[in-house]
Amino acid sequence: PTGASNTLGGTLMPKHTRASILDTAKDYVTRDRAADHGSMEDNFSTIAAYWNIHLGGNYVDAVDVGLMMAMVKLARAKSNKTHLDNFVDLAGYSACAGELAMKGYDDDQEN
Repeated sequence: PTGASNTLGGTLMPKHTRASILDTAKDYVTRDRAADHGSMEDNFSTIAAYWNIHLGGNYVDAVDVGLMMAMVKLARAKSNKTHLDNFVDLAGYSACAGELAMKGYDDDQEN
């Protein structure tokens, strides 16, 4: 139907625009989730450590985790192009990876 709505994570999304997808991703990644998952950086570093154990080397860091999780979402979107959660999570993981990648650089620029 015209003007059909969708819910994502309990949030009513009346129209699927790039702005609404980014707004939802922003809400997800800026919400305090540390009580459930620890800090984003610590959580991604832990995931990297587990992946490195599985891979038998020291190949993956926290930034790679964000990028690789984005790749998971790309693969899922390929098989289901109308599942909005894939696009929201893709934006969120990209933002997290970007923040982690720029952390040292931003700190250096302040000095």
